[in-house]
Amino acid sequence: QVQLVESGGDLVQPGGSLRLSCAASGIIFRQYTMAWYRQAPGKQRELVATITTDENTNYVESVKGRFTIDRFNTKNSVYLHMHRLRPEDTAVYYCNARLYTNEFWGQGTQVTVAS
Repeated sequence: QVQLVESGGDLVQPGGSLRLSCAASGIIFRQYTMAWYRQAPGKQRELVATITTDENTNYVESVKGRFTIDRFNTKNSVYLHMHRLRPEDTAVYYCNARLYTNEFWGQGTQVTVAS
């Protein structure tokens, strides 16, 4: 059984930082491209950042320079380091694992940026 379990979401003030974690089980983690998505109320789910098996990364323009994605294959985990958070970063953040047509999602973790 595949599980992706996110953690680290919280209420934070604008300008603050958070680290999201995603722990994977039931997959050969090192084979999967990992990603973080987010969905704000009333909006479509948005791809935030990806990291490939050889650790190439990509980011949506709005988070470049503020967010960093990394992975630790020995821990079957992927992280999203978020800095200089803005109210528009408020969303449920989802972990995603993808290998060809196999795709799995976590349950999401809420990030709220407000003063």
